[in-house]
Amino acid sequence: MTKRILFSLALIMGISGTLLAQDFKQTLGTTVGAFFGTKDRTEMINQSNRLGLIAKKFKDEWTASYYAALSKIMLNYDEKEAAKKDAYLDEAENFLNDAADLSNKEDKIQQSEIYALKAMLANARLGVEPMKRWQKYGKIFEENLELAKSNNADNPRIYFLKGTSVLFTPKMFGGGGKKAMEYFQKAQPLFEKESHDDITKPFWGKESNEMFMKQAEADK
Repeated sequence: MTKRILFSLALIMGISGTLLAQDFKQTLGTTVGAFFGTKDRTEMINQSNRLGLIAKKFKDEWTASYYAALSKIMLNYDEKEAAKKDAYLDEAENFLNDAADLSNKEDKIQQSEIYALKAMLANARLGVEPMKRWQKYGKIFEENLELAKSNNADNPRIYFLKGTSVLFTPKMFGGGGKKAMEYFQKAQPLFEKESHDDITKPFWGKESNEMFMKQAEADK
């Protein structure tokens, strides 16, 4: 009798865990899709805040904090005031630290995504005050991209982020469309290989990479 009770309890717990995982992926996927699928600033903020709530609810899921961090970085780009930009990036850093702590340190793909997002965050910090911050955050950007590459050289976000950085660097300092193009072209086939079936395996960036390729082509 006791064995039956224990078996039933284990079965119920197993089913509950499966449903919770399904609920997490569906909720996260819908919210990430809503964030990237709108150009309305207010709606983006709402969806970003929802991602923050999801991260707090699903405290054991590294991707919840990962996407919350990504959304805050994205929101910073449309801000004009330096203080508000840094405030978003402070939030992003907190979520990203949580994501790093929750990630599997033995999983090289996960670690590559964490380091790539750290590089993106550093580049966003630099962008707030380029002339004052390039030396500090430029180094952090490059170091994290190298760490991302050493964990998974097939991560397209490495080359997309590098290409974006080069594209918006003045030509007199080694930037511009011609040099950026090689990174976007490197990223393109890697984006094509990615599956979009599992939101817990990041696949964002393909559309932006294509957009910046066109911009780089025009800037050659």
